[in-house]
Parts: sequence; structure tokens; C-alpha cells
Amino acid sequence: MSTRIDRRFDKLKAEGRPALVTYFMGGDPDYDTSVAVMKTLARSGSDVIELGMPFSDPMADGPAIQAAALRSLKAGQTLKKTLQMARDFRRDDDETPIVLMGYYNPIYIYGVERFLADAVEAGIDGLIVVDLPPEMDAELCLPALKAGVNFIRLATPTTDDKRLPKVLENTSGFVYYVSMTGITGSALSNTTEVSAAVTRIKSHTDLPVCVGFGVKTAEQARVIGASADGVVVGTAIVNVVADTSADPVEAVAALVGELADGVRASRLAVAP
Repeated sequence: MSTRIDRRFDKLKAEGRPALVTYFMGGDPDYDTSVAVMKTLARSGSDVIELGMPFSDPMADGPAIQAAALRSLKAGQTLKKTLQMARDFRRDDDETPIVLMGYYNPIYIYGVERFLADAVEAGIDGLIVVDLPPEMDAELCLPALKAGVNFIRLATPTTDDKRLPKVLENTSGFVYYVSMTGITGSALSNTTEVSAAVTRIKSHTDLPVCVGFGVKTAEQARVIGASADGVVVGTAIVNVVADTSADPVEAVAALVGELADGVRASRLAVAP
């Protein structure tokens, strides 16, 4: 079964360019502004949207995303409201893939079966759940795949060739290569090392490989996009939303427009 994610990457492959994948925190700084930001992401050139599910203990995230989660929770955001954001978005856009990203605890409390039914109904295409390793695939990954929702796994510089097949076993949609060890928002890794890592992962899978953690500028997006199938930007967008000196929707539109130009300038060669 082909998902919106599959169709989007097939389209981009035909165009000969990588995807711009953008992350933002659902409900930050409030529900209405966050929905407007989400719509702006797609209009400004984002090819895939990662919708953050706020959680009170985001152990893999850096200070910027932790603060965004706290602002969102204080404003009353819940998983139910995050799914409603997807519904609101889908009224105007039925093509841009939406990936929910976050932690398992809110999903577990919501109830896996109910969550997947509601996610599919809301127009969710994929899940990134950072604290569920492959050994726990029966919890959510396998039920998600059965429901037609892609389950996207993270690979890191410490994921060696022995571990990688296990990580990729039930992965679908794309592989998210975290280009550094550490928390989100850290400095960008060596681009030569990133290119080598993408090549190594591709030797194990036919899935697109998207690279994230540390990409903040159009030039960085262009360089990473030369070897990757997608460039993921999150902290830079979250920081723009947090800057109260400017209109967050306009500021996000400007940043994402620049990033989209950078990705398009990378001229990824079309695979034969």
C-alpha cells in the first residue's frame, strides 16, 4: 500500500531533488498559532511535516524543543488536540505527508488501538517514536504498519552494520539519520562523514535516507541535500516560533522559504 510519504519521495526522486522535512512543536505557543505555522510550512516549501507531540520529559531533545514542549503543555495542548491539528491542516492540504514525532508515553496512555484509529482518520501518515527500540516493535510499530501508518526509525553514528539490519527491519517511509550523538539542536556534523553514513545506510535499504540534527541554514541544507534524500530541520524552526519579537508565522515562512531554496539548489542526481 502506497502512503503519502511514499508518493512524495517518488515525486521528488523524479524531480531529482531531496525533500525538505520540517519539524515544529504542536501547540506552541498556542493552538491557533501552531495550526497557522503548520499550514505555512507546506506553503513555504516543506515537503514532509513532522508534527511534535509535546511530552513533559523529552529526554532526547535539547533546550529549545524542551522549552517548546513546556510552552505547549502550559497552553493546554494534548495528544487529542495534536491530532485535531492534523484534521485542520487536511481541510486545505491532502497531499503533504504528516509524521507525528515524540515519545511513547502519551500514546500508551491514549491507548494504542484508539490512537492508531484516530491518527489514520486525522490524516497522519507516519510515526517517529524515539524511545521505542526495535525490540519493542509489537507495542506500536507492527500495529501501526498494519493500520497503514509508516513507522520511521532513527539511525545514528553509533548504529553499526551489525545493529543496522535490526533497526531497519520494520522501518518504512524513510530512515531518519541523526547525524550526531547528543541532543537535538547541537552543532552540525562533518558533511563528509554524513555523506559516508548515508551511503552505508543505503547499502542496507532501498528506503530514502533523511538527515537531521544541526541543520539551520540554507547553505547547510544545500550541502546535506547533495548526498541525502531529505534534509530535516527542527530546532531552527522552533527557535523562530519562540522569538516573540516577530510574527512567528511570517518568520517561519521566511526561514522555510530559504531552506527550500537551499534544498532545491543541491541538485540531487536522479537515481538510474
